[in-house]
Amino acid sequence: MKRVLLLATGDTIAHSYAPDRPGAASGAELLRNLPPGTITADVVAEDVTAEPSWDMSPSTMLELARRARSALLERRFDGVVITHGTDALEETAYLTDLLLGRAAERGTVVLTCAVRSVDEPSADGPRNLVSSVVAAVDEALRGAGAVACVNDEIHAARWVSMTDATSVAAFSSAPFPPLGRVFGGRVEALVPPPPRPPAFGGDPASDVALIKTYPGIEPGLLTAVVDAGAQGVVLEGTGAGNVPVGLFSTIAELTEWGIPVVVASRCRTGRGPLGEAGPVQGLAAKVGAIGARGLAPQKARCALMVALGTGGVDAVREWFARL
Repeated sequence: MKRVLLLATGDTIAHSYAPDRPGAASGAELLRNLPPGTITADVVAEDVTAEPSWDMSPSTMLELARRARSALLERRFDGVVITHGTDALEETAYLTDLLLGRAAERGTVVLTCAVRSVDEPSADGPRNLVSSVVAAVDEALRGAGAVACVNDEIHAARWVSMTDATSVAAFSSAPFPPLGRVFGGRVEALVPPPPRPPAFGGDPASDVALIKTYPGIEPGLLTAVVDAGAQGVVLEGTGAGNVPVGLFSTIAELTEWGIPVVVASRCRTGRGPLGEAGPVQGLAAKVGAIGARGLAPQKARCALMVALGTGGVDAVREWFARL
């Protein structure tokens, strides 16, 4: 029988507001509350103290990623399931994916959640949990790394985003398709997963700032976050990677100081280098900015956290070039 580690962090999938059983269920209780016979793997539950998803710290995300990697490489589990809140699930999923390394060949890490609490009619948590255990041990996902399993759909960590805060179909990979779906107690693969991320080195940085740019933004916002301790900065730009020209001198200064600045976009963009976006687009690359390779801003922040473990600005630039 395949062995699965369940890392339970509480949040909506475990929470009840019913007067007779208020509070959050443990991982073991989540398993006991499932209908008999729905879990065919040997699941070991461990509870992880965590903040609510919308306030989850980088240290907690890193702890989950490390525990998942250790479960596959050292404890020899066949798969890992992490129950998580919806708000920051995509960030934890991608950070975990970046840190798995060769553990991705050993098994799959599946993050799941719920939009409805356990005492609501048609609660989605139990089905999501059952489907996630199926996905964690199915050979169809071997090598995919970390994925999200919600509403019977399986999404690559790199592609997934939360698009609806009220629907049980809360997550999407658009414009990419889901990797697969859970049907009849197995995974039906639909498309190959994205390429595995480059190897990481050293400990990831936990203090990386994410700043949304806008016309008229004050350059002092960038230096303020660095003065407060940020080791790197991600700027959410527009279009193909555009940020206001008033930030260029500050980007150049931060780069000279050894603080990498990554430019992502609020739009979907290609994976090409920032400087190749066009004669007008991507001008920030000329003053030292690093392109996010098509990542959404919140995921570019996770990538920069990991890249900073490889070294300074030049090492970060080289790491992103292989992303």
